[in-house]
Amino acid sequence: MNDEVVKPLEGILVLDFSQFLAGPVAAMRLADLGARVIKIERPQTGDIGRTLAFAGRTADGDTISFHAMNRNKEGITADLKNADDLERVKRLVAQADVIIQNFRPGVMERIGLDYESVKAINPRIVYGSASGYGDDGPWKDRPGQDLLAQSISGIPWLSGSHDDGPVPVGLSIADHLTSCHIAQGVTALLLRRERTGLGGHAQTSLLEAMLDLQFELLSTHLNDSTVSVTRGGRHSGHAFLAAPYGTYPTSDGYLAIAMNPLPKLGELLGLVELVDLADPADAWVQQERVEELLAERFATDSTQHWLDILDSSDVWCAPVLTLEQLVQHDGFAAIGMTQQISRAAGDTLDGARLDLATTRSPIRIDGHTLTSSRPAPRLGQHNAAVRAEFFAEEPV
Repeated sequence: MNDEVVKPLEGILVLDFSQFLAGPVAAMRLADLGARVIKIERPQTGDIGRTLAFAGRTADGDTISFHAMNRNKEGITADLKNADDLERVKRLVAQADVIIQNFRPGVMERIGLDYESVKAINPRIVYGSASGYGDDGPWKDRPGQDLLAQSISGIPWLSGSHDDGPVPVGLSIADHLTSCHIAQGVTALLLRRERTGLGGHAQTSLLEAMLDLQFELLSTHLNDSTVSVTRGGRHSGHAFLAAPYGTYPTSDGYLAIAMNPLPKLGELLGLVELVDLADPADAWVQQERVEELLAERFATDSTQHWLDILDSSDVWCAPVLTLEQLVQHDGFAAIGMTQQISRAAGDTLDGARLDLATTRSPIRIDGHTLTSSRPAPRLGQHNAAVRAEFFAEEPV
């Protein structure tokens, strides 16, 4: 933790009932901003994210992805179908500021921990709910999973060329954006509570996050139904932007070219065919021809060779880095997006200290990055400590 920055959510107590990605990452974002987060899991099995491994990688009995998205939290277990456990949880709720949950619609209602029930216990509570597809409509009971939400939203038809099938985004973009919206909604309600004393309920879904991501496309189509998705050729980077927008092979990698005048590119690259294409319509009408001309030229030399030429003339371009190139680059080091988290030797399965590198919060406050070395909790790790703090009259 950086001692020079007062984190804006210090003093806020969050109960995280969620699992896997969207909910846990929303709670993690609040923890990064200074909130105290207590993760509440089922006994014995815990969050499914403990075993659902990204790339099959685990450390100390939990997946690397679980470590990454549940860092900076305490952890307790509670069987919400057990009357005694549920009563203890409700006593925690009475003292909490925020609840995060991402169960399917109806689950928290059956348990008695939905917003209206919790509000009766703690009127000042701020409650954040993430679902797959909202609480109503024909999709509300479908599995709330990232690829499925991407697919229903039409996102996979926006990448690739006209010769490809659907191309999903290769990361859990629906989950991650949902986590941002939940964290934003909760933070806004905490500010409202400071002004008015009112708690509130922030809700969103994977589908709403995917639709919001497409605000330009949907807004344009809703006002002009002739606008539709028509993907370009194999080098095109955007279904709604003309040449030269795309990625092109070089002799040793790939180069990305954004919006740039074709005549300027033609002059710099010695492509006389592009010099006369001054009419903006040419970039659409001759899109694939332009892209192929550029691809042929860029393939004749290295990425750095072309960057030297294009950067000196302020052409909007960038190298297309691989994962390995990214993490080895000075630019990656300069932005400082990593931190170390550690499980103490006494908290690990084999008795050896566990050190892991993760990303940090992408937000900087008062010029300071937000970091924490606190690891994800072991299942039920803080049962005794939380019971002693909040239920001191009970035997530990």
